[in-house]
Amino acid sequence: MTTGLPRIVLMVVTAMTLIVIGDAAGKALGQLGFAPVFIAWTRFALAAVVITPFAGLQRGDAKLALDWRLALRALLIVLGIICILTALKTETMANVFGGFFIGPVVAYILSALLLKEAVTWRRSVLLAVSFLGVLIVVRPGFGMSIGMGFAVLAGTMHGSYLVATRWLAGSFRPRFLLLSQLVVGAIVLIPFAIGPLPPLTLHAGLLITVSAMGSAIGNLLLVLVNRTTPANIVAPLIYSQLIVAAILGIAVFGDWPDGYTLIGLAIIASAGASSIWFAGRGR
Repeated sequence: MTTGLPRIVLMVVTAMTLIVIGDAAGKALGQLGFAPVFIAWTRFALAAVVITPFAGLQRGDAKLALDWRLALRALLIVLGIICILTALKTETMANVFGGFFIGPVVAYILSALLLKEAVTWRRSVLLAVSFLGVLIVVRPGFGMSIGMGFAVLAGTMHGSYLVATRWLAGSFRPRFLLLSQLVVGAIVLIPFAIGPLPPLTLHAGLLITVSAMGSAIGNLLLVLVNRTTPANIVAPLIYSQLIVAAILGIAVFGDWPDGYTLIGLAIIASAGASSIWFAGRGR
């Protein structure tokens, strides 16, 4: 189960980095006045156009595309992306990804309940510690903002999406799985994406491209990993997003986390690193 763990770590960390870069571009688009739903639609639509010629479509794929499980999985990532883009409009990247890290907890619980994957007391304790870190960042009941509520909802959707990906990874080709979510997302969001837009400048076009391709390539790598790796091993590796999000938040937007957020992020990151260490030893 843990054979090739360094390769798995590299692939997941690369995927997380690309996804965070895409979300940073999405935050920048939001600052230019673009609505989260429009940003999400461009992400799905542009990526679908670019990836379709390389998806290796086969005869019979049209029938496979009608599988309700694919639609369910796609809707989970659609909702997750809209929620995180909404959160990024008002919150710093570090805060948003701190709240977003309810996702690995959700993925761990659902993978055990629905996929019957192994549960160990070490990982359970570490996920509980991670959840404590999320609570410190989010601070529910102590001035929790609407933006942080969307961040938590985004993490819940993404954790469910990870489990759905693991559920379907053995039944569909990775590129077909990716294309299915892109096409469903692009179609579902069309009615909500229509409306007045800020000027579509070259700068905005570049940000739209980075947002779309960062998310698409990152999620393709996740699909590839999930074909052979249980969700409860992949989930802790998602913590690498925290470091990238904090660095990009400071470097690009000048968003410095406050003291409570730093404590919460440190707890989450420590729990994630410990989970990876135990996974490397098959525990």
